[in-house]
Formats: sequence, C-alpha cells, structure tokens
Amino acid sequence: MRRLSAENRPFSFSFMSCNLTDRSSEGIVTVRRAKLLKRECVAHHKHADMVEAYIDLDTMESRRFYQPLLMYFNGEKCVLQ
Repeated sequence: MRRLSAENRPFSFSFMSCNLTDRSSEGIVTVRRAKLLKRECVAHHKHADMVEAYIDLDTMESRRFYQPLLMYFNGEKCVLQ
C-alpha cells in the first residue's frame, strides 16, 4: 500500500470497521480506489502504530482503518502472520 501510494497508483481493499469509542462495527467496508496518507503520530492518535489513514478517491474523504482488520488488498485475501 505504501509503495503504490508513493508511486501515485490507487489500490482497493476491504476491512472490518471498528469504532473503539462506541464499541461497535458497521461490518465490512470496501474501498474501490484509495491511497494512503501520511501516518499519524501517537500524540494525535493513541493507536497510531496500527492505524492507517487513507483517502477514498471515489468520495475524496479521508478515513482510517486498523491494520489488523484488513481483509482484502487488491482482491487478494490477507492473513496476519
């Protein structure tokens, strides 16, 4: 994701949503075209080491997702190791 973003090439991915404040999820989120944004520092987000910020190129919204909740990247299933 970082390499593709640096090359200005969009990618697709899906992840399980997670709202730690509300302790809720809205299910699987699929993003058709995205690029990663600069990683936040711990001073701005207490889980910065496992959160990725991205821009959805279809809606132009900046969003975040938790790396461990990544399910698919460019159509390929992701497995934590």
